[in-house]
Amino acid sequence: MKGIRGISQLSRRLYAAQAARKVEVTGAAEHVKFQPQEVQVTKLPSGLVIASLENYSPASKIGVFIKAGCRYETPDNQGVTHILRLASSLTTKGASAFKICRGVEAVGGSLSVTSSRENMIYSVDCLRDDIDTVMEYLINVTTAPEFRPWEVSDLTPRVKTDKAQAAQSAQIGVIEGLHAAAYKNALCNSLYCPDHMVGNVKSDHLHHFVQNNFTSARMALVGLGVDHTVLKQVGEQFLNIRSGAGTTGAKAQYRGGEVRLPSSSGLVHSAVVSQAAAAGTGEALAFSVLQHVLGAGPHIKRGSNSTSKLVQGVAMATSDPFDASAFSASYSDSGLFGVYTISQTAAAGDVIKAAVAQVKAVADGGVTAADLTRAKAQLKAQYLMSLETSEGLLEAMGSQALADGAYQSPESITKSIDNVSLTDVANAAKKFVSGKKTMASSGNLVKTPFVDEI
Repeated sequence: MKGIRGISQLSRRLYAAQAARKVEVTGAAEHVKFQPQEVQVTKLPSGLVIASLENYSPASKIGVFIKAGCRYETPDNQGVTHILRLASSLTTKGASAFKICRGVEAVGGSLSVTSSRENMIYSVDCLRDDIDTVMEYLINVTTAPEFRPWEVSDLTPRVKTDKAQAAQSAQIGVIEGLHAAAYKNALCNSLYCPDHMVGNVKSDHLHHFVQNNFTSARMALVGLGVDHTVLKQVGEQFLNIRSGAGTTGAKAQYRGGEVRLPSSSGLVHSAVVSQAAAAGTGEALAFSVLQHVLGAGPHIKRGSNSTSKLVQGVAMATSDPFDASAFSASYSDSGLFGVYTISQTAAAGDVIKAAVAQVKAVADGGVTAADLTRAKAQLKAQYLMSLETSEGLLEAMGSQALADGAYQSPESITKSIDNVSLTDVANAAKKFVSGKKTMASSGNLVKTPFVDEI
């Protein structure tokens, strides 16, 4: 496939010129009122989803979301998504690595790549007048990579650096270990390249993975501060690259288990979870409300989280310093819910058992209407505030466009949260209590119980 060397077909549209506006003149001043727009979503025959929100900002943010997270890796190419994140600025069929770097920075833009266990996200930020320029590089990176062998080999030191930085974080180690122990396949894959594959992920692995996963039916083109017609034109002309659904991927199989990561640290990080609900379901909302009933972390910067049920319950079991919060993660076909604790070595057992006991108390009906109202308000506030940043809004639009080919308004989601009942929350807690447990711990584990002792 040939790379894109220029997008001259797209006309430049200034944000003021595109708006349907009303002008009021008071003396020499001119006041422009823009009519608010809704998120627009279009699904093309190829399966590509286009989603946009015209917010009249002079800066635009555009992302390509792809169902190509690490869950789609196989034993033969483990770590390929980690390499892909680092390879975003390498030479493509339409532009050299130098041209991409120089071209994006010359207009004050930025190009970034992030990934989760399910999706990869290529995004660009730029001034609205420079959409043509940065879009050229975004399309090249996502549709026409070359993966020259010598450039891929040069990424090995960066892979090692990433892994070394991740190894310094006990929290990352626990979360990665938790998924490895909880699932037999798919979601057990790490976000980071495993040690035995460092330096062994070659150009052919990258080409094969992109060929099988970067298809139109697995993509969503999402934009903020851009006209929907323009974005649709780009999708139709340049992102209808490969037909078909690509690699289906195996359904995640939960198994439960335990992983222990001993170290000399004086703090013990530990997570105990059971299988929860898939994202987008009513049950998943109930788990989210339950998370805030128990305590999802401080809601004030540098706050102590002293009002949460978990903290109050654990405080009765130990006088040593600790931290405790509810853990929740939802994916397209599964989810995890449980508790995450940080404690001193000697108090680890008491802290973990006390935290689990708080979930059991909720399952037994220990939640009042006031607790439920507070938890709903916190969840809605967290969700709505996440949409106030361009990154959060783009993420919400892109993930929904990929999963459902549509976008649910904030009003619809907050209404669904309001519909969660005390019974729903209690049933979610019962599912944790009765479910097969998975546990991951890191630190000096001499006083940390095993999962079958909790």
